[in-house]
Amino acid sequence: MLDSRLIDAFPPVSLEEMDGVKLMNRIDTKYLTDEQTLAGILEDAFNSGYRALVTDGSKMASYDTLYFDTPELRMFMDHHNRRLVRQKVRTRVYVGSGTTFLEIKRKNNHGRTKKKRVEIPLAEFKDFSADVTACEYLEAKSWFTAAELSPSLETIFRRITLVNPAMTERITIDSSLGFNNFRTGLDASLRNGVVIELKQDGRAESTMKRILLDHRVKPIRVSKYCVGITLTSPGLKTNRFKPKIRKIEKQINNKLI
Repeated sequence: MLDSRLIDAFPPVSLEEMDGVKLMNRIDTKYLTDEQTLAGILEDAFNSGYRALVTDGSKMASYDTLYFDTPELRMFMDHHNRRLVRQKVRTRVYVGSGTTFLEIKRKNNHGRTKKKRVEIPLAEFKDFSADVTACEYLEAKSWFTAAELSPSLETIFRRITLVNPAMTERITIDSSLGFNNFRTGLDASLRNGVVIELKQDGRAESTMKRILLDHRVKPIRVSKYCVGITLTSPGLKTNRFKPKIRKIEKQINNKLI
């Protein structure tokens, strides 16, 4: 468990300030580490002048995300089978406020990810199929209709968001990651694992990259959805992701399966 005093020490940055930052030449890179290593990373980030986003009065926000998929798990299998152009459909609740969105993530053949979203009522987190506006939005922004999709995997986690003094990079830090598979009924977690995502202006130097390198934290390509499905779906074709699970276990020094 992270020491809340480490997080509380960061100077605050508001959502309005964050929204005003446009990373025109954005590069996204994911990293994986454990909570013990993260403590040292946070100390170095604090000493380098990073600020922490405050939402609903807290610097650590709780997220609840539900991924939808077809009966044959097309979105998972597209990723597993290395399809370059692919999509994910999910609903997400910002637990502190109850604000809920239907989100469509689309990855192109250049590795770039774009996210579109529309706000929906909290009551539609698990089922938005009766919401005409949400269904029309889904059809307009994705390859799927609501009738084709059903809940697949729920992920819960806590997130810290940092921004550097020059406002040229944002860092999201996700911990306490848990998974609940709606199809198999099985649960899993990333235990002490922490997923860090660095969103930076490719034209600017990155202090966070240097900090991560100092702590021997290396980039990794990881999908929460695919990891969660792999951990909770015995018998499913997941061979491509098994080496990824082993790599994660090695980096966090903890057994997941």
